[in-house]
Amino acid sequence: MAVALSYDPIDNFTAPEVVASGRGFIAEQILKLAFEHGVKVHEDADLAEILTALEIGEEIPVEAFIAVAEILRYVYASDGVKPPEILSHAHKR
Repeated sequence: MAVALSYDPIDNFTAPEVVASGRGFIAEQILKLAFEHGVKVHEDADLAEILTALEIGEEIPVEAFIAVAEILRYVYASDGVKPPEILSHAHKR
């Protein structure tokens, strides 16, 4: 299974949202596109299980905030970019 999220750090009032989700062949295609476009991929079966239950365009649920914030912080750091302040606050909770 695979899930792709979109997040706009400028808009502090919205959570990341699901932009692609699938299992089997669809998951393989999501991962293939991610790798082809240099998108960072993180493996977490429990989080993926929660997120694949969501509809495309739906924001992540509260119970996924901290896990997703940690992943986003890692992505920003690995790109050498300071993460948005909102992600730092999620880490301290």
